This record gives sequence, C-alpha cells and structure tokens, in this order.
Amino acid sequence: MGDQTVIRQAGEGQAFWMLGGLYEVLLSSDETGGKSTVMQLTMPAGVGPPPHSHAGTESLYVAEGTLNFHIAGKSIPAGPGSVFHIPPGTVENFEATSTVRVVATYSPGGIEKFFAEVGEPARARELPPPPDSPPDIGRIAEIGARYGVSVQQPSG
Repeated sequence: MGDQTVIRQAGEGQAFWMLGGLYEVLLSSDETGGKSTVMQLTMPAGVGPPPHSHAGTESLYVAEGTLNFHIAGKSIPAGPGSVFHIPPGTVENFEATSTVRVVATYSPGGIEKFFAEVGEPARARELPPPPDSPPDIGRIAEIGARYGVSVQQPSG
C-alpha cells in the first residue's frame, strides 16, 4: 500500500505485549508507504528495551511518566515533554522510572513487523502480566537483525 490518509482513534490498530510493555501501532509502514512507523510504548517502572541501534532514525517523545535514557555513556532522566532524536546506528536504551508512555517514530518504517514477531498480540489495551522469566535476548537479536535492529546483551 502507498502513503494514505489514516484516521485512527485511541485503542484502534495493532497492539503487542513485549518485554513487559504494551506496544501499540499508531501508524504502520503500510499506511505511510514505508516512510515511517509511529508507535506508542507503555511500560511500567523498571522495564525498557535492551541496548540496541536501528538502521534508520528513531525519535522518542515522552508523553507521560519518567524514564532514564542511556546514550553515549550517559544516563539522562526525562519526563513529559522530553524528546530524543537518535541517528541511525546509535546504541541506546531506556528504562521506565514510573509507568511511562512514549510515542516513537521510526524512519523508514517497518519496525512494527519486528514487534509483531518478537511480541505477542495484546489480549487487552493494558500492560501485560509481569514476565515470569528473563527475555530471550538471543532470539530478539536474531529477529531484530532481519528488521535493521541490532540488539546487544545488557551489561550487568
């Protein structure tokens, strides 16, 4: 599909449970002609992605809650209204310090296919039950490689 007009209300569209969070597709790459993917990520305190980089750009906007963003050896506390723009190939990650809602834009699009493969369809538009085992970073890294996401083992 090509670039098209999309009107979506809250709670519509695909949603996945992954790494203890709720990942909602606001705009898919199919709807933007591959130009971008826009996601809303909701995570409880203590949860976040492992260190990773993207083949494309990523922009994050903290809509609610607080997090610590890790990039270039620095830990940056952030709250509502904070914005991060991450160039391709930059290793970064964050963890929520309260329940956080982040809007992420990826360019080019397609990362929602990674989340669909790694995660599971959300059974409700709410945080999933806490995981009962650590994430399989090897599996996530293997799948990520197919979608331009380079996942690293977390340190410590």
